[in-house]
Amino acid sequence: MVYLSRLEHFNAAHKLANPNWSDEKNKEVFGPCSNTNWHGHNYELIVTVKGEPDPETGFIIDLKQLSTLIRKHIIEVVDHKNLNLDVPFMQGKMASTENLVLAFWEILEPLIPQMSSARLHCLKLYETPRNFVEYYGE
Repeated sequence: MVYLSRLEHFNAAHKLANPNWSDEKNKEVFGPCSNTNWHGHNYELIVTVKGEPDPETGFIIDLKQLSTLIRKHIIEVVDHKNLNLDVPFMQGKMASTENLVLAFWEILEPLIPQMSSARLHCLKLYETPRNFVEYYGE
């Protein structure tokens, strides 16, 4: 099995706040992430696929096609947007990095096999250089 990764980047704003809680409780739980006027991150998304190399190309997936897929379905939707207000697949969800990576998986997982025999293996989403989440689809 060969694992291949593609790194993409986007910038987005969000706010972590439970609408059922008081401002005080949101500040206690989420700290500055519950700022009334939002805050932003420079996100890094690593998409890892797995498969066997094609005997004719040596690829498990064409990286240009993978990048185009990620950019069309994820990056163009979230880049320079407010995750809470502007992103349809985040409506009604807490805009945490954990929920964001789950939404990305739901979008990408069925699309990748349409391009090659590769399958989505892992998504790693960096919110900051020190904070990131990984998801393997289970």
